[in-house]
Amino acid sequence: MQNITLWQLELIPWYVFGAYWVVSWLRVNPVKAREKSLDRLVTVVVVVIAFNLLFASWIRIGPLRLRFVPEEPWIGWLGIALTWVGVAIAVWARYCIVVYWSARVTLKEGHQLIRSGPYAFVRHPIYTGMLLAAIGATLVAGESRGIVAVVLLLAAHSRKAMREEALLTKEFGDEYTLYRKHTGFLFPRLGGGGGMDTRTAGS
Repeated sequence: MQNITLWQLELIPWYVFGAYWVVSWLRVNPVKAREKSLDRLVTVVVVVIAFNLLFASWIRIGPLRLRFVPEEPWIGWLGIALTWVGVAIAVWARYCIVVYWSARVTLKEGHQLIRSGPYAFVRHPIYTGMLLAAIGATLVAGESRGIVAVVLLLAAHSRKAMREEALLTKEFGDEYTLYRKHTGFLFPRLGGGGGMDTRTAGS
């Protein structure tokens, strides 16, 4: 029987992430307002490039395949653990957001501001989880292409999150502004307390 590699173990949490997303996609409210198609296209293109850098073997060329960490088993296990943590945060956030989630920047019909789960600490925990999972995959692969992928994901998710916040601020005004003062953007605010109950669309 062939031994399972660390990379094969690394893929398991990503399969869990994908399966949960497909199932939960069926439970969303109708859209009230959404971002421009061009903005959405830019985000999709950048994310697709990033995930190809992480997972596609054909892109392991030139400097992209250079190692930045030694090929040590403990580093691989650390990466797998980090990926599981990231996926757990993303799934937890997706569970909390339920019918208000969207793959693109939107407001849903009957959209509410509800703080629950990870949203009590950060405004975009799905992106936080995805970034942590990507960092985990980068450690397992150990190649510089992963660093480029993480930077691209950070840029794409940050840009998308800022568009979400502009839409939510316009919709909920001071209520959302107050929530922002008490929570972090992608990572918890040091010394911050709980803010307004909120659930942001798509993040």
